[in-house]
Amino acid sequence: MFSGLFGKKKKKNLPNNGRTENAYEQTNSNHTEQPPEPKQKLVFHTQLAHGSPTGRIEGFANVRELYARIATSLSVPKEEILFCTLNSHKCDMTKLLGGQIGLEDFIFAHVKGQKKSVQLTKSEASLGLTITDNGAGYAFIKRIKEETIADSCRTLCVGDHIEAIDDKSLIGCRHFEVAKALKDIPLGATLTMTLVEPRKAFDMIAQRKAPQSTANSNNVGTGKATLRLRSKGPATVQAIPTESEDKAVGKIDDCLESFMGIRDTELASTIYEAGKTCSNPDQFVASLESQLGEFGFPENFIFDVWGVLSDAKRGTF
Repeated sequence: MFSGLFGKKKKKNLPNNGRTENAYEQTNSNHTEQPPEPKQKLVFHTQLAHGSPTGRIEGFANVRELYARIATSLSVPKEEILFCTLNSHKCDMTKLLGGQIGLEDFIFAHVKGQKKSVQLTKSEASLGLTITDNGAGYAFIKRIKEETIADSCRTLCVGDHIEAIDDKSLIGCRHFEVAKALKDIPLGATLTMTLVEPRKAFDMIAQRKAPQSTANSNNVGTGKATLRLRSKGPATVQAIPTESEDKAVGKIDDCLESFMGIRDTELASTIYEAGKTCSNPDQFVASLESQLGEFGFPENFIFDVWGVLSDAKRGTF
């Protein structure tokens, strides 16, 4: 519907006469061009969350490549990695690796543990689960709301990968697809969920729920800059978000949970970037449709997010 609004700029053809020329060479032909400075080499350290030697990883541009590098470094199949946390080996959803990694962060990889199956009867409209995903094909439980259907099932735990619902595989599905599948189950129906829990270290065995998030939990990096991982395009080094930006992203993430049953700080950051320069709601809708049309955001969600963006621009948080 909004296609064609954002045209691509055409590259100008530059004469090369058999070699590459730049402005410096053209205006300063008597000077020798200095070689470009080498790019900063980013190296991160990683371990398996349940314990392993430390590995070194580098040379990745997105989450899938990151998981592949971790798998190679730690000698595990990449399909075994469920998710990663930063600076904590525990299944702490406030430390979940999302779209940003602090340049000094230590990465802990949580791998598949025991498989289990649970049955739930959908006696209420919501099961009480908040879903997220690892960006590489596995959706898992990020939060279990208190006094809900899910909370009454002691087998369900934060960090459990939802592998299937009623024998329908969900491997490769995004979080919003899994959340929609749960929402679309008729009221009163009984469903069977096949789950894979993350392998736990000894001090994590009794853990069921994640600790409560803090006001600034989105920014878990320890470095003065972060590596921003994108689903489309190369990774880039950026300054740590300002307090206002961090609050805006957190509120957009809250909207994702309220309206869609998911949490995803990388998606929330992308939504923020898509709307921060828009001057009116129509521009924002067009920007979302252009960049994130596959999510099918409901109108009420877009209305609330525009309110967050307006508050951020006014500095009224």
